[in-house]
Amino acid sequence: MPPRVFEQVRKLIYAKAGIELRPGKESLVSARLRQRMRESGCPSYEAYVEQATTDPTGDGLLDLIDALTTNYTSFLREPAHFEFFRSRILPDLAARAKLEIWCAAAATGEEPYSIAFTLLDVLGASAAARCRVLATDISTRALDQARRGVYPQERFAALPRPWLHRYLLKGAAGDSQGLYKVQPEVARMIQFERLNLIEPAASQKSFPLIWCRNVMIYFDRMTQERVVERLTSSLEPGGYLFVGHSESLSAIRHSLQFVQPAVYRRPG
Repeated sequence: MPPRVFEQVRKLIYAKAGIELRPGKESLVSARLRQRMRESGCPSYEAYVEQATTDPTGDGLLDLIDALTTNYTSFLREPAHFEFFRSRILPDLAARAKLEIWCAAAATGEEPYSIAFTLLDVLGASAAARCRVLATDISTRALDQARRGVYPQERFAALPRPWLHRYLLKGAAGDSQGLYKVQPEVARMIQFERLNLIEPAASQKSFPLIWCRNVMIYFDRMTQERVVERLTSSLEPGGYLFVGHSESLSAIRHSLQFVQPAVYRRPG
């Protein structure tokens, strides 16, 4: 990739998604965009970037952003958060007639489904009717996979064995063999939406808990502060924010109280 095209892409992805592509990422960007070039029939990087940025539908730009975002996740990732959720947060929320939680970097769905499984496990079958998880991500491709709710068996290694039978449907034959699908009543607890965390929200809800893990590592300090400010404004007084264990907020300005590593709380 010519240096001037990398610089163009670097500025574009920062302006549109807040993602900071530092020097040294040229080979990664080249490899990911080369695949999109082949799929779209573009003869060069320049032609692909031009096509993406001039697409009047906006889909071309979303495709470029999808190509450069990383969507790695897993079920029950960072177990300490789920234990804190189960033992410290849910007992205080259990009496609510309606409970909504925001998973702000849902990727391919493992995290919001893990939240739903935990809600059902702690609160019982009634959670299916009164609990909702808003699952958002910038990547349309990741969200499409999340909505399908189908994963290979090895992805569930961290789940308690009874959950496999309680919350999942096992593929029996043909193309479904070796796959599990989230049961429909569990899937209905999740509302998937595309959302760019650096753009203004269309609506302003308040949540008792927001999960936004392993995404701010891609932002510079200024963008981190903007995103944390937005997340804080979407927390109820006394509400909790979970970030990734590699994402301490100690280096940025914010109004949250430190609870324990990667767990913060809005005062009130």
